[in-house]
Amino acid sequence: MSDQRSRSTRPAGIARHGRLSSPSPVLAVLKFIGVGLAVLAVSAASIVAIETNRTLASATTFDLPGATEGPPPDIAAMEGGFNILIVGSDRAENPEERKQRGSAALNDVTMILHVSGDHKSAVAVSMPRDMVVPIPSCPKLDGSGNYARMSGQPINVTLSYGGIACTVLTVQELTGLHIDFAGLITFEGVIQMSNAVGGVPVCLATPIEDPYSGFYAPAGVSVLQGQTALQFLRSRHAVGDGSDLTRISSQQVFLSSLVRTLKSDDTLNDIPKLYNIAQAAIANMELSSNFSNPDTLIAIARALSTLELDKVTFVQYPGSTGQPGIYAGKVKPNAALAKQVFDLILADQPFALTPGTDRGSDVDPNATALPVDPTATPDPNAAGLPTVAGVKGQTAADQTCSVGRDNF
Repeated sequence: MSDQRSRSTRPAGIARHGRLSSPSPVLAVLKFIGVGLAVLAVSAASIVAIETNRTLASATTFDLPGATEGPPPDIAAMEGGFNILIVGSDRAENPEERKQRGSAALNDVTMILHVSGDHKSAVAVSMPRDMVVPIPSCPKLDGSGNYARMSGQPINVTLSYGGIACTVLTVQELTGLHIDFAGLITFEGVIQMSNAVGGVPVCLATPIEDPYSGFYAPAGVSVLQGQTALQFLRSRHAVGDGSDLTRISSQQVFLSSLVRTLKSDDTLNDIPKLYNIAQAAIANMELSSNFSNPDTLIAIARALSTLELDKVTFVQYPGSTGQPGIYAGKVKPNAALAKQVFDLILADQPFALTPGTDRGSDVDPNATALPVDPTATPDPNAAGLPTVAGVKGQTAADQTCSVGRDNF
C-alpha cells in the first residue's frame, strides 16, 4: 500500500451533479451491508408516518462538506436525479473491543445510490473497499487543518482520515457525482436491522465455509439475520475467487433479495414491522442533516415506493486484482470502463448490463416467478437502453445464488 503523497495539498475541484436522496423500501438498494436497510427503514417509516418526527429527533446527524443552512431540498426539483452515499463502518462500539483494535475506523462499505430524475429507475454502485484511489485534502476532525492530498490509498481509509466528510469528498472527486445525502452505519446496526426485517432469504449455489468471517451454511436457501447476516456480508475468502470483487457480487445476491423482501406485501402491510425497521435504522445510523429531515424522507419514500424491481440495478465499480506496484494485493480501478458508467449516470440515463454479465454469482435454478404489478405500464424505451459491457452486476429482479470459492 502506498502512502505516497502528491506535492499538491490543494484538493481537486469537485464536479457537481443532480441531487440524490434515499428511497423507500427500495432504499434497501443502498443497503450494502445493512446500511441500505437502515435508510430504507427510515423511509418505510416515513411512508406510514409513524411517529417520524419523534423518532428522527433522536438521530445522530452530521453536515456534508460545503453544506449551508436553509430549507431541505425539494427532491421533485432536483434535475438529473439525486445521489445518496451509504457508508458501512467497522468501527467498534464496545469500548474494550475498540481498545483492542485501535481507534481507526474504516469504511468497510462505500456505496452510491443514484435515483433518476423521473424516479423510475435507480442504480447502486459499490466501491471495492481495497480499491486504490487518489484521496483529496480532507479536513481533520479536530479542526486543526487539513490532511495532505494522497495520490494512492485504499478507499476504505478515508473514514479514518477525516470522517465521513473525507469519504464524501473522495467519492465526489472519483465519480464526478455530487453527493446530496449520506448515511453511516456500523456493523452493530447491520445486525439490528437484519433482525428488524425478519431475515433475508439468501441462495447459496454451493456450501460456504469461511473461518475468517465465521459464516457456515449449506447449499440452498438460508434466511440470514443478526450476526449470521453480517458474517455472510463480510465473507470474502470463501466466496468466488476470494477477492473483494466477488465478495461484492455475493453481497448483491443479498441486496437483491433484501429489496424483494422489502417490496413484498408481507413487509409493506405489516405496520409494526415497518416501525421496528425504522426504529432500528434511526438508532444505528448517522445521517446527514438534510437526510434526517422528515419531510425530505417522506417525499423520497413516496416517490420511490413504486420503483419496479427490474429498474433497480446493482453494479460494482470496475476494477481488477493481481496488478503490480501500489495495487499489489489491492484493486486497480478501470478508469475507462468506470467513465462509461458514470457518464451515463451523470446524464441521468438508465442503462442495461450486457446479457450474460459475469455477476460472480449463479442464476437460481429454483427461482419462482415474481408477482406482476397489474398497475405497471410497459416502458416503451426499455428495449432501447444503452448497454455497458464488462461491468459486474444484476438487477433486484434477478434471482441469483452466491458461489463458494471451491466451486468458482
